[in-house]
Amino acid sequence: MRESISVSLPEEMKEALDRLSETEGITRSDVVREALHEYIYVRRLRKLRSRLMPYGEAQGVYTDEDVFREVS
Repeated sequence: MRESISVSLPEEMKEALDRLSETEGITRSDVVREALHEYIYVRRLRKLRSRLMPYGEAQGVYTDEDVFREVS
């Protein structure tokens, strides 16, 4: 089920959204939907990462490079 919502944007952001929509050949709704999907994904990833960091640190893994070294 889809539901419509209303979002207020500053004029310059609306113009940028319109340009992107036209350039990409997709609707404004599609641009906003994709952007929100990516935002939610990144927020969930950050939350998961912060929950798992103590476990990695206990194993001496502190950076992305440490992770790559461990899995290589």
